[in-house]
Amino acid sequence: MSQNYPEVEEGIKSDTDEEVKEPPMYKVLLLNDDYTTMEFVVEVLRYVFQKSLEEATRIMLNVHRKGVGVCGLYPYEIAETKVNTVDALARERGFPLKCTMERE
Repeated sequence: MSQNYPEVEEGIKSDTDEEVKEPPMYKVLLLNDDYTTMEFVVEVLRYVFQKSLEEATRIMLNVHRKGVGVCGLYPYEIAETKVNTVDALARERGFPLKCTMERE
């Protein structure tokens, strides 16, 4: 290899000692209300968060029983997009479902 590229040698070290940091992660949360149907919450979890029927049902029951349910953990931009998508779908269907995000 060094024949074709004399400046490239085996085992070259980088000039920088910077470690690449993972981006901060954000929990996306659904909040309970008295008007949004359980069926719609399951539909949102399956469509927006790609959850199986079983997992979507489990999260929906957490939202119903505990007032909040964690939908997933994502980098900021993805979490923000999912929150906006849920808000738009809820408005479109006439539900007051709230979706928020918080740093892990």
